[in-house]
Amino acid sequence: MERKSRSVRTFSPTIYIAFFALATLAFSSLAPFAHADNLTPAQRAALQAELSQVEAEEVAAQKQLTDVQAQSASISRDINLITARIKTAQLDIKAKNLLIQSLGNDITQKENHITDLQSHIDRGKQSLSDLLRKTRELDAYSLPEVLLSQNSISTFFTDIDTFQSIQDGLQITFDQLQTDQASTTAERNALDVRRNTEIDARYAIQQKESSIKSDQKQKQQLLTLNKGNEKAYSNLVAQKQTRAVQIRAALFSLRDSAAIPFGQALQYANAASLKTGVRPAFILAILTQESALGKNVGSCYVTNMQTGDGINAKTNTMKAKVMNPTRDIPAFSQILAAIGGDITKTAVSCPMSYGWGGAMGPSQFIPSTWVLLANRIASTIGISGMPDPWNPAHAFTASALYLADLGAGRGGYTAERTAACKYYSGKACGLATGNTSYGNSVIAQANTIQTTMIDQLSGI
Repeated sequence: MERKSRSVRTFSPTIYIAFFALATLAFSSLAPFAHADNLTPAQRAALQAELSQVEAEEVAAQKQLTDVQAQSASISRDINLITARIKTAQLDIKAKNLLIQSLGNDITQKENHITDLQSHIDRGKQSLSDLLRKTRELDAYSLPEVLLSQNSISTFFTDIDTFQSIQDGLQITFDQLQTDQASTTAERNALDVRRNTEIDARYAIQQKESSIKSDQKQKQQLLTLNKGNEKAYSNLVAQKQTRAVQIRAALFSLRDSAAIPFGQALQYANAASLKTGVRPAFILAILTQESALGKNVGSCYVTNMQTGDGINAKTNTMKAKVMNPTRDIPAFSQILAAIGGDITKTAVSCPMSYGWGGAMGPSQFIPSTWVLLANRIASTIGISGMPDPWNPAHAFTASALYLADLGAGRGGYTAERTAACKYYSGKACGLATGNTSYGNSVIAQANTIQTTMIDQLSGI
């Protein structure tokens, strides 16, 4: 093979030996290492003991709250109930503050560990680069260059022995780099978990503090009524009952389906929550957000089975890319054949500024995804055959199953927000256009539904 001309350079064994010694030193610096905790063992044990004690008190307070809830309605019962709720919330705040303190220590350790690992990786990469460069230089020697070299043949073969040592060193460095990269990935994942746990704890504290303020106002109102004004208490109970009736009767909007009473929607959400672990308020918030999104995007009908084009249901104007003709139209036909429906007269979502439309019903699943989940949905709600995407009970279950798959069943702010973003776009928050605002809106909706509707129905 033709080689570009180059000047003849000589190499001595001492240069390679010195270099190999430096490389060996670099290898040794990549060895595993340990970090001392920021907290002493005694401090860590004391922190854990205090956290365990608070958690035990929290369990006892929750039991007391449950016992009070079972009592007959009265002013004293309601005062005791609110007092128990406040105590439970305060203990939960205390427990989470202790958890945050512990997490802060762990997070600092993880960050320092990752920094050190990255430093080791950088040094390893530099060593690898230097070794490769030296290997290429020696490997590039031709026989004429060896013969014309000022060094003896025996000296050259000594260099060859050093060359083998360098190659061995290359493998050692490469193996250590792989180990450090894997360790860094594991440490980053663990750090993400700890950071999310801390975010969840801080968010939960904010919610608990808000609920305590509300409960304290209610308690003060009841203490005022307790001064012999039983009639005023009866009026208060009647107002709560009237409010509960209004909440249950209020229409809950569903996308591409008729609105249903909130009481019925809550029943569907509770049933889906029992099967999946996703909290009812979050399920309801997702469907609320989809309904709001539908008002902006609108509904369309598929009219061309070959291209997937159609028309806007409201304006009757042509609309391209209503449904993917190869991925979704066959599944759409299968669904409508099973539940009974006209493919050209069944409303689906219009496409947004990018991609295809064609999502169906309150839960907004595209036909191909619905078919994939059909057996799970049917099994969960206890039916045989194809579930109906426009049936609210089926749609609630489908959303809950998918949200559980996305991690929402774990609960907590970060898990729910991430699940909401992925429900919208298939990607984590911030990795797709509009999905972060969607996730934030769902969280806000869930909080509103929980505090102004679901909580208002408790104890009635």
